[in-house]
Amino acid sequence: MSEEVAVEEEKAKSPILKIILIVVGILLLVAITIGGTLFATGFFDAEKESSEEAIAALEAEASAEAAAAEAAARGPDKETKESPEFTRFEQSYFQLPKPLVANLAGSRKVMQATVAIMTHYDSRVVENVDKHDFPLRFAMLSVMRLVTEDDITSANFQTDLAEKLKIEMNAVLESLEDFGGIEAVYFTEFVVQ
Repeated sequence: MSEEVAVEEEKAKSPILKIILIVVGILLLVAITIGGTLFATGFFDAEKESSEEAIAALEAEASAEAAAAEAAARGPDKETKESPEFTRFEQSYFQLPKPLVANLAGSRKVMQATVAIMTHYDSRVVENVDKHDFPLRFAMLSVMRLVTEDDITSANFQTDLAEKLKIEMNAVLESLEDFGGIEAVYFTEFVVQ
């Protein structure tokens, strides 16, 4: 009978021993998997970058992008004449190909003007004026249609009209190209009949 009791005790210990061995095996497998994953991702590298260094690098990159965006928002660079004594900005002129013809407000008279512009900026301003000829002509004609006969008799009429046209043309260019660049408007021909 004592042999039977010993056999029963061994049978009782055997499932507990198997369970303990299975649990230890599973824990060992999980530990090896976690360790391998950390090693593969570079967790144990000696030269890893600290979070402060990473933040500083990102801030430097963001400030460089902001500086580039600011430079783009300023518009084109001014062209300079080469001179040994001093630096001057070169003027570029462009005459619109067709004259502007508009009726005076409240009158049967007609005003005809040929317009030229001046800029100190590079050729992009002239290219933009040429490219957007139709909306610019519309805006200038809208300003000219508001002129009355009394306005024509004022001493500074052409200067005031040129300033209004410059402001209107720059507004149109800024809405279409994000940069105006017209610094003066001149009348090369001006007739009121």
